[in-house]
Amino acid sequence: MRDIAVTLIVFGTLPYILMRPHIGVYVWSWIGYMAPHRLGWGFASTLPFAALVGAVTFVALLFSKEPKRIPLTSITITLLLFLVWMGITTIFATSHDDSVPQFIKVLKIQVMIFLTLMLFNDRERIHNLVWVIVISLGFYGVKGGIFTLLTGGQFHVVGPPGTFIEGNTSLALALVMVFPLMRYLQLQTDNKWVRRGLFAAMGFTGLAILGSYSRGALLAIIAMGGFMLLKSKKRGLMIVVLVLCIPVAIAFMPDRWMGRMQTVQNYEEDSSAMGRVTAWLFAIELAKGRFLGGGFESFTPINYHTYAPEIVKILLEKADGRYQGAHSIYFSVLGEHGFVGLFIFLMLGFVTWRTGAWVMKHAADSDSLSWARDLGGMIQVSLVGYAVGGAFLALAYFDLVYHLLALMVLLKLQVSQSLAAEKGNGKSKLLQHNRKMPAQRRGRY
Repeated sequence: MRDIAVTLIVFGTLPYILMRPHIGVYVWSWIGYMAPHRLGWGFASTLPFAALVGAVTFVALLFSKEPKRIPLTSITITLLLFLVWMGITTIFATSHDDSVPQFIKVLKIQVMIFLTLMLFNDRERIHNLVWVIVISLGFYGVKGGIFTLLTGGQFHVVGPPGTFIEGNTSLALALVMVFPLMRYLQLQTDNKWVRRGLFAAMGFTGLAILGSYSRGALLAIIAMGGFMLLKSKKRGLMIVVLVLCIPVAIAFMPDRWMGRMQTVQNYEEDSSAMGRVTAWLFAIELAKGRFLGGGFESFTPINYHTYAPEIVKILLEKADGRYQGAHSIYFSVLGEHGFVGLFIFLMLGFVTWRTGAWVMKHAADSDSLSWARDLGGMIQVSLVGYAVGGAFLALAYFDLVYHLLALMVLLKLQVSQSLAAEKGNGKSKLLQHNRKMPAQRRGRY
């Protein structure tokens, strides 16, 4: 029944997408983040719904009267540069057959990101997209939080199979990133029941993050929580909530959860942690040995032995001999795309952060732009969580982070247009006032 329901919903949206292509981005985001077809066990679980919706959205845009212009900002230019560089590293990858499919997968995601940049040209569409993202990922936050509560935290919370967030640690980072977006929606609604529902969702999501047993996510939520206090309007209330809730939530978790979290201090004694350290050392050696890096999917045993034979010795002694992937957004990009690729990736984060600062500064004194100020601040909080948690997870190409970059671009455009309109209205009123004044007072002598 689940397979039939999801199939009917997806195909039922296609006519609406053909008429209004921005709906395609909503549906694609729902499929990409929630992966509802993966919750079934029949024919729908393997159908390429995202590709279908993406293709229909692209065709609809071609025949639509919607503007077809990608805004050129520091973010979009840097993102395009990153894509070009990844294309070059793919051509010269150590394993061309493995690298090309991954690059195509990344390109498909980026096509929808650029469609978002073209189609989401007003507040309502931006706000609705945030709702779609929150509902899609928040589903697993609420579900995982209830699961953790009912089982006493004895089992790991995991995501849907065959997706970016399949693993417990990947899901935890996604929930860390969506948490501030829940807070944004809570700030923007006047309905008390919606506010209460979002508050409950945030509580369950916090429990789900703990229930993931992810050490990186724990560090991320601590860093993000501190920064979120700086961005929140009601800091006093949030401090009280955090002081009361966090100790209770941690005390609720079982002893083995505490034992796993404590391995952060004793990482040299943990084979899993040492496996990550050896992968990071390998990424450095690979980037030093190849200017372009190894290309996608280059964390392989043969490359370990070719470019970092000394690292293999450490791996065999302290990491149980397991050849691990990057387990870090930074070392993933470094190993696959070299030092230049890492620089562009870091620059992408930097220009996005600066754009957020610009949005909050220029929207600070306008009541009509309070939504943009709040969203810009919460996206920055999400990026803090991604920057910290991503240091321990290989999610450098995760859809959500690029959607957040796109939202930041769109926020700047909205603020710029609003300020220009206000300035234009001010000049118009001044001109009308001058026309009503006597000639002598207008400077005509």
